[in-house]
Amino acid sequence: MDRGKSGSKLHILPDAAGLPLVVELSAANTPDGHRLKPMVTRLQLSHEPVRGEYRKPGKLHADKAYDHPELQRRLGSKRIEVRIAREVKSSTRLGRHRWVIERTIAWLFGYRRLSPRYERHPDAYLAFLTLAAVVTCYKRYLKLTI
Repeated sequence: MDRGKSGSKLHILPDAAGLPLVVELSAANTPDGHRLKPMVTRLQLSHEPVRGEYRKPGKLHADKAYDHPELQRRLGSKRIEVRIAREVKSSTRLGRHRWVIERTIAWLFGYRRLSPRYERHPDAYLAFLTLAAVVTCYKRYLKLTI
């Protein structure tokens, strides 16, 4: 952790297709693992009214910054399998899943307002980031329905 680092850090929790489900913004000097717990808690899961149960994610792919025993215990108690790239070898195997998040970030930063950060206040930037995520999901929905 770099205590003197200024700026902000973007955290995105996408689905398997790369659609952003939860977006967060934190200070650049905070560890990544601290933001994962609230993001998983905020995740809205789809409800199946016939069976009366919720569909939850099966796996979570992350990099080494999210490797904390407490997080793994918490996600394990929710029956979510955690796959974390700990070494160079395993990160190459995880690369086939990690490109999804890279593509999602590219989709979001394709909007001019987000790429260079013009907003001074983090709340305003998070609002534009959330709006970009909604527009991205809406564009994908239109593509699937037309």
